[in-house]
Order: sequence, then C-alpha cells, then structure tokens
Amino acid sequence: MAVADELPMPSANPRPLAERDARILSFERSWWRHAGAKEQAIRKEFGLSSARYYQLLGGLIDSPAALAHDPMLIKRLQRVREARLAARSARLLSRDD
Repeated sequence: MAVADELPMPSANPRPLAERDARILSFERSWWRHAGAKEQAIRKEFGLSSARYYQLLGGLIDSPAALAHDPMLIKRLQRVREARLAARSARLLSRDD
C-alpha cells in the first residue's frame, strides 16, 4: 500500500461557513461603509477586540470554505497579506545592513 493511499482525500465540497465567519467576510468586504474607525466598527458589530477579529480573519483567509464562499475577496486578502509580509521582510532585511 502506497503512502498516498493512506492520506485522506481533500473534500471537493468544503463544509459551509459558520454564520459568524460569513458575517466577518461580509464585513471585510464593506467595512469602509461603517462610520468611524474600523476597530470601533469591529467592536460594535462582533463584540470582539480587533486583535481577535484579525486572528479569525487570518484563519478564514486560509480556509477552503471561505475561498469557496467568496473567492475574489479571499484572493484579494491573500494578496494584501503577502504584500504586507514582503514589506515587513524588506524592512527587517534593510535593518541588517
């Protein structure tokens, strides 16, 4: 028996998003419509600290279910995250010189 035969196959249909996860994606798609700072809107909408919200969002960005739910938004958020990581790495590398 090959090792590949022992690995579970990825699901073609990821399980649906939880209601809160769908709300987070909806909020992220249109947060700029809320009055005031984003952190205040997060607290009002979800009752979460901005740090916890971003932890949840980070997990959603890597979620196959979120990608199936809103591929354009997830791909955009992945690009933004990658750009921020690249910028952070560039800053750290420039400090080493």
